[in-house]
Amino acid sequence: LLGGIGSAIGAVLASGVGPTELPQTVAAFHSLVGIAAMAGAAGEYLGSTASDLGIATMTAVYLATFIGGITATGSMVAFGKLAGMLKSAPLSLPGRDQINAAMLAACVTFMGTFLSPDVASGLLHMDAETLRLGSLGAVATISALMGAHLTASIGGADMPVVITVLNSYSGWALCAEGFMLGNELLAQVGALIGFSGAILTWIMCEAMGRDIVSVILGGAGTTTAAPSSSALIEGEVQITSVDSVTEALKEAESVMIVPGYGLAVAQAQFAIADIAKKLKDKGKKVRFGIHPVAGRMPGQLNVLLAEAGVSYDMVFEMEEINDDFDDTDITLVIGASDTVSSAAEDDPSCSIYGMPVLRVWKSKQVFVLKRYVDSAGYTGVQNPILFKDNTEVLLGDAKDSCEQMRNKIAEM
Repeated sequence: LLGGIGSAIGAVLASGVGPTELPQTVAAFHSLVGIAAMAGAAGEYLGSTASDLGIATMTAVYLATFIGGITATGSMVAFGKLAGMLKSAPLSLPGRDQINAAMLAACVTFMGTFLSPDVASGLLHMDAETLRLGSLGAVATISALMGAHLTASIGGADMPVVITVLNSYSGWALCAEGFMLGNELLAQVGALIGFSGAILTWIMCEAMGRDIVSVILGGAGTTTAAPSSSALIEGEVQITSVDSVTEALKEAESVMIVPGYGLAVAQAQFAIADIAKKLKDKGKKVRFGIHPVAGRMPGQLNVLLAEAGVSYDMVFEMEEINDDFDDTDITLVIGASDTVSSAAEDDPSCSIYGMPVLRVWKSKQVFVLKRYVDSAGYTGVQNPILFKDNTEVLLGDAKDSCEQMRNKIAEM
C-alpha cells in the first residue's frame, strides 16, 4: 500500500517537471534515497539487538547511515544551487579541507566505537548499547553536515559533476541497505547504480577538465582566485537583427548550431530543428555541437534535439566538432554561455578556467541569441566572446527569434 502511494506521488511530481527542471529534480530524488537509507538503517538497528545483527549487518547499518547522510544533505544543497535558491559560488570557509578531514576522521572513529564498543566503554564509562546508539547518532549528524559542506564548497560550474557523484553515492547507500536487509536484488541494483555513477563522474570530470578527487572531496586543494585586471573585458557588444542573421545564413555554406540551457528554457528546439532542416535542404552543411554539460545535465540537450526530430547524424559531441570551427562560416549560439566562453582558456582568474569549451569564436561569424546583453552564465561569469569583432548578439526570446528566422528562411 505504501509503495503504491509513494509511486503515485512520484508519478504526479515527475509529470509536472519540465526539461529545464530535470537536474534539480534528480538531485531532490537523490536526497530521498539518502533519507530512506538512513531511516532503514535506524529501523534495522533499533528493531533488533546487536547480538542478533552480527558484525556484517552492523557494518552495513553504519555505512548506510554514513553514505545516506552525505547523499541526503549534499543533494539538498545541489537542488538549492540548481534551482537558484542558493548562490552558485562555492562556499570557502577558512580551513575548508581541514574541516572535511576532521569530520571524516570523526566518522571513522565512531565506526570503531559502533562496531567494537567494549574498547571505548571503559574509558567513557558508558555501557556498550548506549555507546553504539550515540555513535550511530553522531555519524548521522556529522555525515549530514559533511554532505552539505562538501557540496556547498563546489561552484555552480561543477554541479553537473556533483549530480553524478551523488547518483553514485545513492547507489552505494542502496547497496549497503541491501546487505543490511539481506536483499540480494537491492544490493545488486545499488552496486549497478554506484558503479555507473562513478564511471559517469569520471567521464564528466575528463570532459570538464576537473580533478575527480578534488570534486569528490569538496574542492580539496583548490583555491578561489580573486579577479584580476586581466579579467576586464574591452570592446562593445554589436547588436543585430533577425533580418541580418537570416541574410547571413542565406550566404553561408557551413553552419554550426550550439544550443545551451537557454534553448531548453525557451523551448526553441522545434524551431531550430526546422531551421536546420530548411538550411540542409538548401544544400548547406548544418551541424549541431553539444557540450558534455550543456543544459546543466549530461545528455539534456541531446534529448531535446531528438524530441524535435533532429537527425542523429547532424549532432556531434564537443571533441568531435571543436577543430571544425575554423572552417565554419556561421555559428549560432542559442542560450549557451559558460560552455562557449573563451575565458575558460584565456583567463586564469576565471572560475571555469581549464574547462574544455566549444571554440565558437574561431568561426568566421558568430551570432549569439540572448535575452539580455548583461546576462551572464550559471557561474556568473560574463562571456568575452560577446565583445569580439566577429560576434553579434540577437536579443529577445530564443523561441520567438528562431521562429522568425524559420519563417524568413522559408521565403528564401
